[in-house]
Amino acid sequence: MNIICPHCNFSKTVDPAQVPDRPVKVNCPRCKERFTFDKKVQKRDASANTIVPQKDSLPSQSGNYQGRRIICNACGTVQPPTARCVQCGATITATASPINEQSYAGFWIRVLAYLIDSVLLITIQTALSLLINLTIGMLGIATDGDPAINTIIWLFGAVLSISYAVFFTGYCGQTPGKMALRIKVIRTDGSPINYGRAALREVLGKFISSILLGIGYLMVAFDNRKQGLHDKIADTYVIKL
Repeated sequence: MNIICPHCNFSKTVDPAQVPDRPVKVNCPRCKERFTFDKKVQKRDASANTIVPQKDSLPSQSGNYQGRRIICNACGTVQPPTARCVQCGATITATASPINEQSYAGFWIRVLAYLIDSVLLITIQTALSLLINLTIGMLGIATDGDPAINTIIWLFGAVLSISYAVFFTGYCGQTPGKMALRIKVIRTDGSPINYGRAALREVLGKFISSILLGIGYLMVAFDNRKQGLHDKIADTYVIKL
């Protein structure tokens, strides 16, 4: 029996007797992504994990569908075209749609997601700053007007903001603001974003977008694939789920 990773198409032959007769979570040894494998589904439909795109439902790319990705409308998982969703098991032909121009998240929805994240971050930073000041005060250290203490608090806020964006984007492609609005960051080949790519996008990419008077962000409004400069640097899209 072959188990095929839906994220990178890595295939491994295993003894069917070693696979439980129920859906199980599998970690791919190549790309480290996790997916659901159901032996019963594979037996019932041998093509369940085979890429079989329909010409009338998936956009072509010079007649070649290799590397195309679709979005399961039931759970939002981005995956290659398959018979069943690798995450929730829903029938793909009924619950998935191809990634196309309508799938890209535009400028204003991304601004709104940013505002939601900003409110959350300000709330967290305020609470933790008060806690730091309270702790320092209990130690008998004067904090009023001390530039060193103010610098530490500022650096703490900056590190928290960067860590917030990199962690959530690298973990699942969505900050809480993006989760609320059902948009997600993915690689341009449709594969999930990792922490390294998230750091490139959120730190270096957004720094460059910012120092260019915000033009890197405004590019989202005019680009046909809604990519900001930071998206182009990190080779990412932001899509609607």
